[in-house]
Amino acid sequence: MEENKEEVKVVENGGEVALENNTNIKIADDVIAVIAGVAVSEVPGVAEMSGGFAGGISEVLSGKKNLSKGIKVESGEKETKIDVNIIVEYGTRIPDVAFEIQNKVKSAVENMTGLKVVEVNVHIQGVKTENMEIANKTENND
Repeated sequence: MEENKEEVKVVENGGEVALENNTNIKIADDVIAVIAGVAVSEVPGVAEMSGGFAGGISEVLSGKKNLSKGIKVESGEKETKIDVNIIVEYGTRIPDVAFEIQNKVKSAVENMTGLKVVEVNVHIQGVKTENMEIANKTENND
């Protein structure tokens, strides 16, 4: 007995994937932000993502780590622009960290979504030092 297999042809068109049966898939900006956030977290020298006050509150209330914290995405049909806000560890070479972030984010987003990444802008919001860690520990113990 032969099975009736329906062959589906995938055609990438930027952020939308068109299947042969005319079904389109739109990738949300939040999904792209999570992909970029995971890529950034793998880069040595990144102390944390800088997401501002609202991002920190949502993490505390939900109890979950926000993987898209500090990431802003603007995507069109075929391409996307990504802004990354980070805090670097003291002693790391900032240009090297930023370059590594750009490469990892571009590669991860393009491979997983099919979108062309035209910009990855890295914004350094601060430097995390050992003194900050000690200060945070003493504040939390009070």
